Amino acid sequence: MNTLAPDFYKDESADDVIQKTKACIDHIKRIDPEHEIVCPIITPRFAPSCTLDCLHALGKLHKETNLPCQTHVSENKPEIALVKELFPESSSYANVYDKTGLLTSKMILAHAVHLTEEEVTLVKERGSKISHCPASNTALTSGCAKVRKLLESGIDVGLGTDVSGGFSPSILETARQAIWVSRYVAMSDGDEAKLSTEEALYLATRGGAKVVGLDGKIGGFDVGMDWDAQLIGLGQVRNAGANAEDDIGPVDVFGWEKWDDRVAKWVYNGDDRNTIAVWVKGRLVYSTSSYRP
Repeated sequence: MNTLAPDFYKDESADDVIQKTKACIDHIKRIDPEHEIVCPIITPRFAPSCTLDCLHALGKLHKETNLPCQTHVSENKPEIALVKELFPESSSYANVYDKTGLLTSKMILAHAVHLTEEEVTLVKERGSKISHCPASNTALTSGCAKVRKLLESGIDVGLGTDVSGGFSPSILETARQAIWVSRYVAMSDGDEAKLSTEEALYLATRGGAKVVGLDGKIGGFDVGMDWDAQLIGLGQVRNAGANAEDDIGPVDVFGWEKWDDRVAKWVYNGDDRNTIAVWVKGRLVYSTSSYRP
């Protein structure tokens, strides 16, 4: 950020932005040379927070480093109007990023609530990805992203928590919110706009992996993928007076449920109390006392 922010919060100039960004990239490379755990990402906060020179400089750095990028696009209508005022030479919000070399297959665009038909086509042509942030879009009354339309246009979509505008860092909560937002869209656009439970989980896993350029490595359980996984436990409903010390979390299972019922119960009612263990790249990073390997 080098504009539209308090002086204590913004970078001094485009040169300052590039210098600090390169320093961050170099620091991460020293501690994780192959970016196995942490990968730097070039981040113009959003077009209005950067000068045109700054965006061009970041676009040049993106080309030189081939690192991924992330930013906002078309989150709400006043923001879009501001972009039009600040960048009159660009035909659209997405075009600002395209003209500065940032709209590539490694760009992650957050929100995308109010993309025009032309912008959808441009994003698809450039191979850019979209991070759907349903909780913050609702909290800020920005609007409802038409995720079904984006998917049918051939754009890769994943989920984002955006906890600055939202209220939870949980992707599980975000999957729930994505389902609700799709239902808001369906109220005007028809039932085909609805996302199923399975589709929301896809956006939260394989969809997200595609968005960050790690499809084939994370997001699923295929042979050869990293073992990034959670072990989920559901509580068994017992007879009155029975010992319930082994019950887990807020999701009750009565015993008649099929697997899709159990998964749906967890999606709609579960939280961190249902998480028994977590692995990252095959390494156990969290477990409860009830976990028995």
